Amino acid sequence: MQSLDIHRSGMPDLQFVLLVVALCTSRLSSLNVPESLQATIFDRCWTLVNDHPPPTKAEERVLDLRAGTEVTLEAMVETIHSLLTEAGITTLRWDHPPSEPTRTSTPEALPLIERLQKLYPGPPDIADRGGEP
Repeated sequence: MQSLDIHRSGMPDLQFVLLVVALCTSRLSSLNVPESLQATIFDRCWTLVNDHPPPTKAEERVLDLRAGTEVTLEAMVETIHSLLTEAGITTLRWDHPPSEPTRTSTPEALPLIERLQKLYPGPPDIADRGGEP
């Protein structure tokens, strides 16, 4: 089971907002947030960066935060904190193994992905030979 303390997440605000909104649109049955509250969190965050109503189709419920500002991001964090706190939820809990990406990366994102892979390399593809060359 995975968990996230909403007041001490240990992650930057942007990552926190993206994770919480992703959880709220994931349709995970194991998430400890009622579906109505999940929808409210997404809808309120949506209205902070868009001037039209939130989409109703599940596959379209994705936030694009590229046009947002630091103030917008702070407002989203506060919105998430206040809605969850009002509902008595201080820790998000869900049970779901990490899944493979559903979309391929855009050509523009590949340089960033390559740099991140250099910073955080995965385990080697070959088996450890016990120190033998």
